[in-house]
Amino acid sequence: MSELDETIQESVEQARKSKINARVAVMVAITATFMALCNVKDGNIVQAMSQAQAHGIDAWSYFQAKSTKQAIAENALELLRANKGPDSLINKYESAIKRYETEKAEIKKQAEGYQKEYEDINVFDDQFDMTDALLTIAIAMFGISSLTQKRWLFYFASAVSILGILIGLAAFLKISLHSDWVSGILG
Repeated sequence: MSELDETIQESVEQARKSKINARVAVMVAITATFMALCNVKDGNIVQAMSQAQAHGIDAWSYFQAKSTKQAIAENALELLRANKGPDSLINKYESAIKRYETEKAEIKKQAEGYQKEYEDINVFDDQFDMTDALLTIAIAMFGISSLTQKRWLFYFASAVSILGILIGLAAFLKISLHSDWVSGILG
């Protein structure tokens, strides 16, 4: 009878193990697939961030060039006034200074727009980074739960995976869940 009990116990244990392993396999497949999709989207976001940053740098450089031209025109105007230069030349420099001031205001607005675009995009980059971290942790925990056959670990890994998927879905849907404190810990 003890041999029969032992055989039944082994069969029950094998069935339980294969059931957990089957669940682990499904969850790993779902988690890894979603993780791959998020990595592609995050790559696109990083490219957009780089482009916004490059445009912003270009705009600020252009702003600086206009500021330099304005400073040169202001110095020339001062010299003309000090030396009682011709009114036509004084008027020319005064209008150039006003034009530079107007152009600088437009360029500044454009540069600040690129900075805002970068910051807005960065929110979703951070969410995809958080998604990647959570899904990587979940996959590792799924592996350990398969080896140890601990149900509680499987459920915990599933919760971490679901949390990562929810954060990733929010990023896909452009719902800002930016958490500065988590980014600060990881950054």
